[in-house]
This record gives sequence, structure tokens and C-alpha cells, in this order.
Amino acid sequence: MIFDIIIENGLVIDGSGNPWFKSDVGIIDNRIVSIGKLKGLKSNKKINAKNHIVSPGFIDIHSHSDYPILIDHYVESKVYQGVTLEVIGNCGTSAAPMNKNVKEYREKYARSGLDEEFKYDWSTMKEYLDKIDKKGVAFNVATFVGHGTIRQNIMGYENRSPSDTELRKMKKLVDNSIEEGAFGISSGLIYGPSVFAETSELIELAKVSAKKGGIYATHIRGEGADRLLLAVAEAIEIGKKSGAPVQIAHFKASGKTAWGMTEKTLSMIESAREEGIDVTFDQYPYTASSTGLTSVLPYWALEGGAEKLLERLKNPDIRKKMLDEKRFDRWEDRMIVNCEKSPQYIGKKITEIAEIEEKDPGEVALDLLLENNTQVPTVNFGMAEDDIIRVMKNPYGMVGSDGSAISPKGIQGKSRPHPRSYGTFPRVLGHYSRDKKIIPLQEAVRKMTSAPAQKLGLKEIGLIREGYFANITIFDPKLVQDEATFVDPHKFASGIPYVICNGTLVIDKGKHTYKLPGKTVRKKELF
Repeated sequence: MIFDIIIENGLVIDGSGNPWFKSDVGIIDNRIVSIGKLKGLKSNKKINAKNHIVSPGFIDIHSHSDYPILIDHYVESKVYQGVTLEVIGNCGTSAAPMNKNVKEYREKYARSGLDEEFKYDWSTMKEYLDKIDKKGVAFNVATFVGHGTIRQNIMGYENRSPSDTELRKMKKLVDNSIEEGAFGISSGLIYGPSVFAETSELIELAKVSAKKGGIYATHIRGEGADRLLLAVAEAIEIGKKSGAPVQIAHFKASGKTAWGMTEKTLSMIESAREEGIDVTFDQYPYTASSTGLTSVLPYWALEGGAEKLLERLKNPDIRKKMLDEKRFDRWEDRMIVNCEKSPQYIGKKITEIAEIEEKDPGEVALDLLLENNTQVPTVNFGMAEDDIIRVMKNPYGMVGSDGSAISPKGIQGKSRPHPRSYGTFPRVLGHYSRDKKIIPLQEAVRKMTSAPAQKLGLKEIGLIREGYFANITIFDPKLVQDEATFVDPHKFASGIPYVICNGTLVIDKGKHTYKLPGKTVRKKELF
């Protein structure tokens, strides 16, 4: 027998939570076929992993690479940090399904960060996933179907409950999307049009996911002190009444008045699990979040979508009402990520721009939204390190970047993104596990591998096991670290010399091979 790859002398952390053990790992085609002493056996390539950790490839359970993976097939920012499977379709927005009206809306109002050649040329979930496979990608891809996307297809941005007929149509779209590969439904309950949904609607749609073996992943209704507890309680209620396993996105307490509330919210998670409700969560290891500038606006301002919002932004009386009722008031904590009409403001805080333009910060924010077709992504500083550590220590959490697979080259390199897109996983391994000793290394790896695989119901992924897919990340535990910062975010992680996806080296001696061995992983194949 001749192996394609033999990884020699490694310290294997298998993803189960157990500590490392010394072993070789043999790969043939896309599978791990042997774990043990393989010295002297033949292989086409040998990797000396002495003093390095050999772990399952990392699974980013919460990402937003839906469109970027169609632009940068090499998904550089993620594979350089060891990610071999990315889960997209989060926070209520997915690339599919997409009827004529949604296509027209996206062509007009959802082109930030996309090049001129990019086309919304699919409709169904199957067509979208087939497009990824046809174009090729360097890691594996799984997706949720977004509740907001489902609602937009049937109801647009209307602020009301669905009729019985509309609810049936939404259920059918969820059902079809899962049949075509989605792993469940996600919601983004601070964004239009998901924000207009009542709990009962979410329960009914989550029931469809549950019947198909899917989950309910949610960006909850609020992460600040005024809404956090009620929002977590709602997520738990949806899980209880629908029967769907719940995944709470980017678990945190945002804003100084909310700091410390993770003690209570983690207690709520543990109590729910004691009742038999399957609730887990993911987390990124930073004190800043990132979202669109529209998130500062009162919910009524989002009704009707971007077209109606732009009309409101032109009305002085409505602008005043928006600012009077805004959901956020610390403009000094908001930094512009991308601003196509005013690129000189990329990387600046709202207050800095206000000083330059000699305007009120709130007026500056509304002007930027108006000038940039409502598409103004921002980084928002607002979490406490103590909360991050408390959440990270909890065994029910996973690691998720909430970022995108991007590249420092081309159109994506022109923005100032959150460094989580480049540094999430090595930051947990290096800064928090090795340097601060917040969690043991094997626990950090478990949160990145078998835990998300188990949540999604993935088979033969997430562990170093004979017969499992050969998705493997090899890193130096003494050197692995994030290099990206808020000032200079387009920097690849270091200390991860090898990444193998489906038996093919994607990172070899610290360099991208520009091979595309990834594929879409579809739920329908698992039940």
C-alpha cells in the first residue's frame, strides 16, 4: 500500500477533547486510512510534524462568506487559519432562495464589496450550491437558509404577520431549501425583514427545520442590556416549542451597561439544557463586533427595505425622529469598514468623520447611509474581556468567526474588515489557550472541530479517525497566533504550516497551493 500523504511524528489532538498522543497519520485519496506507527511505509508525500499539533480541520460554524466564496475561490483568510469547512447563510440572510424580486433588490442594494462582474444568476438553493461546486473552492461549504431571505421572497420588507397562505409558502421554501442541502434555518432578529417576525412565526418555521433534522441558528433580538435576557429566553422558547436544536450566534453582552450579564445568560443556557432543550452557541474572541450601519436605526425605519429607507433619509423630520429613537449612541465606538462613495473615511470612527466635516455624528451616519445606498459596514467596539473569557470557558460554546473568507488582493482588500476574518482560530489557540491559559488546548480544538460537526449532524468530519475525511490542520502550538489587527486587518495568521482539505494540501509549508479540493456539504445527503 502506498499512501498519498503520511504525516509523521505529530502530536495528535483528535478533536474529542482528549489530550494529544504521538502518532503518524496516513491518507489515501480523501480519507484518513491509518493512525499509528507508519515509519518505513511508502507515500507520495511525507510531512514531518515533529513538535506540531495534528488536529481535525477547523469548522467555522458562523460565517458570512456567501458571496465572497464566489469571488475568491481560494478563501485565503480562512484556510491560512486552518479552516476546512465554513458554514454560511447565517444571521437570517442566505444566498438562496432568490425570486425575481429578491434578485432585483440585491442587484440594486447588495453590491458592497462585489466586483462589477459579479452576477446574481441563481434562484434555488440547489442552483447556488451547484454554482459553488462548478467554480471550485479551497474548503468545504455548508449553509443555512436565512429566515430574512425566506420572508423577503414571500412578503418583501412588510412589517406585519404573514397570512396563513404566506406562512405556508414560507414553510415550503424552508422545506425545499433543506431538501436541496441547507442544514436548517437561521434568523437575524435585528435586521429587516426578520425583525418584523413574531416568535410564533419563528417557531412554525423552526418546526420545518426540526422535521428535516435541521437546526435553528439565531442572531438574537438584542445583545444589549435592554433586550439581552428576553432575547436569549426567546431563542430557548423557539427551541422548546419547535423541537429544533438551537445555536445562538456570537454569544455576547454588548455595551457597557450589559457587561457581566453573560453570567445570567450562561445560566439560562445551562438551565435550558437541564430541561432537555438542545441549546448551544458560538463566539469570536474579540471585544468588537461588526455589522451594517443600518443597525443603529429604529426598526420602523427598515420597513419597506432600502428603497423606503433612502426616501426617509432624505426627509429632515424623519431623520430627526430616527436619531431621537436610534438603538445606539456611542458614535466614538463605530469604525467604518467600507464606504465606496467616501473611501477616505474607511478605518475612521464616526466621531472622527464628524470632526472633519464639522457635523453632528448622527447626521454624519445618516449621510453616509444615504450616499452609499444604505451599504456601510462598520466595526463596533463594545464588549468586555471578562465576558469573552467567561463565555469561552463554558463547555457549550464553539468557535465561529462571524467573518468572511476574503483576500488582501482585489476588491476585498480595499476595505478595513474586522480582523476576525483572518485571525479568529489562531487567536483562540495562541492568545487565549497558550498565553492566557483560559482553556486547555484540546478543549479549544474540540470547540473548533467535533463540537460544530456534532451540532450540524455531520458524519465522518471533525475528528481524527480512520475512515474519516482527511480534513486536517497542522499547527505549531508555540508559534500559532493571529497577526491581523483592527488597524491592519489584512494579515494572514502564522504558525499553521499545513492545511489539508479532502486529502489535498491547501496550505503547504505555510504557502497556499491554490488548489480547490473543497465541495459543498449538503444536509440531504445525511438523512
